[in-house]
Amino acid sequence: MRRFDDNDEKKVNNERWLLTYSDMITLLMIFFIVLYTISTVNSQKFQQIAASLGKTFDGTNYVVGQYSGNSILDSIKTTNNTSTDNTIESQLDKLIKQNNLQNMVTYKVDERGFVISLNDTLLFDTGSADVKPDQKATLIKIGNILKAMPNYIRVEGYTDNVPINNSQFHSNWELSVIRATNVVEILVNDVKIDPAKISAVGYGEYRPIVPNDSDKNRQLNRRVDIVIMNSDYNKWEPNQ
Repeated sequence: MRRFDDNDEKKVNNERWLLTYSDMITLLMIFFIVLYTISTVNSQKFQQIAASLGKTFDGTNYVVGQYSGNSILDSIKTTNNTSTDNTIESQLDKLIKQNNLQNMVTYKVDERGFVISLNDTLLFDTGSADVKPDQKATLIKIGNILKAMPNYIRVEGYTDNVPINNSQFHSNWELSVIRATNVVEILVNDVKIDPAKISAVGYGEYRPIVPNDSDKNRQLNRRVDIVIMNSDYNKWEPNQ
């Protein structure tokens, strides 16, 4: 039987560094793979951002504010008619002119999608969330234009920063939510928009589009937005 002496022990100990070295090499390889993966993802995002900015600066994209540019909805018609007179924009323009709503209804495109803004005085009395009976028909007409759209629709309520002062609502937040909900109920019950693709949300005074430093600006902030959501938002919808 061979005797295990000191020389054997030294030999074994001298070779143990190979295990540590191989572990280190493996970890370094994993580390660089992770770095490469992260850099690849960021590169893709950068290319998307660069393309988007390029469209903005060469005038083929939209600006936030008053509507301008080529419509992202040009290819989506509200009926089988392919005439350009049947786009959402053209139908809204016709509705606005026929009813003298130039100062009450505007539309634009932003990162959310196609946004129709309704001044609060068009639909509501001060401090009330009930849609005016004489303007319910206007809301229904707008809803009929949007009904055939496959996109999700979000109705957003906004107020100014003047505290609500009645016994019906505890806050501007509550007022904005109830107003948005009442608009949704009309779009669902009277227009027959699929309730599974429409939602209501209230932001109160916390998402102003201009500073609340004048009566004119506060009036601009009091609004209801009907948003035909960009398809990119579909992934955030439940059960999708």
